[in-house]
Amino acid sequence: MSVLHTESVKQRTLTQAISYVGIGLHTGKKVKMVVMPAKENSGINFIRTDITEVDNVIPARWYNVTDTTLSTVISNEDDISVGTIEHLMAALLGCGVDNATIEISGPEVPIMDGSAEPFVSVIEKVGTIDQPASRKALWIHRPIEVRDGDKYSILMPSNTPRITVEIDFQASAIGSQTHSVTLVNEAFRNDIARARTFGFTNDLQKLKNLGLAKGGSLKNAVLVDGDRIVNEEGLRYKDEFVRHKILDVMGDLALAGVPIIGHLYARKPGHKINNILIQQMIKFPDAWSYVDIDDFNALTNADTESAKNTAQSSHRTKQSITG
Repeated sequence: MSVLHTESVKQRTLTQAISYVGIGLHTGKKVKMVVMPAKENSGINFIRTDITEVDNVIPARWYNVTDTTLSTVISNEDDISVGTIEHLMAALLGCGVDNATIEISGPEVPIMDGSAEPFVSVIEKVGTIDQPASRKALWIHRPIEVRDGDKYSILMPSNTPRITVEIDFQASAIGSQTHSVTLVNEAFRNDIARARTFGFTNDLQKLKNLGLAKGGSLKNAVLVDGDRIVNEEGLRYKDEFVRHKILDVMGDLALAGVPIIGHLYARKPGHKINNILIQQMIKFPDAWSYVDIDDFNALTNADTESAKNTAQSSHRTKQSITG
């Protein structure tokens, strides 16, 4: 799920390349990353600059997801991977960037401050430009649902992109939280982008034993100890935890390749169920249409049922979505 920039009917890319340097949350390795403009219809692609003997290009698409353990990892056919991509993906789609090439010197996107804010602020500074090709979107026509125990995600029809997330943690510093955001105008920038990833003190040793969170610190994550927030500066939002879950959902569903026009309601979402939701959506092509944004704008000014029927019969070119 990404922000729907309905005011822009053309695809967009960056005006110029932008660079980031940081460490990976899980690998702890320093990495340099350059996000560059890309041609229309190319989507988002990662290039591992430290790999030269085999294919080092990894398209950021749902069907390339190979691991969802505490982050989203994508890989190509030569098993070259890049992980923790969700915050950057949310930033790119949230800022309306359809096409970009990302050169990265290691296996993990830098965690920065644990949110999408560092990515968003630089993207906004350099700006974006329109490209000749039309912007596309996935328009949901009937509910698509996945469940895993008490976790579930449901994509429902809506002419405005919206995400509602509910979480429930045993730690009393978090407890039960619900937040809903309509992803138009500056909502992503103001309400979601600054929300940081978080972890728990009683999980630290387990993560270390698994070889994870080697780069984690109070500079790039909110640490929760029962009823207490360990970070001296406290929270950026009263409900920062559920807002970060929305950020993760956005980044994971951005791997659909285009914005999704619908309302996602998710209880206890995670990277695994986010990816399964896209897989489920692809299984039911009658539940959605692949539309040009300008056509969507025109259709939604007409009768709702007529618009749906027209979209379903006129826009069946879905190869770029289904892979």
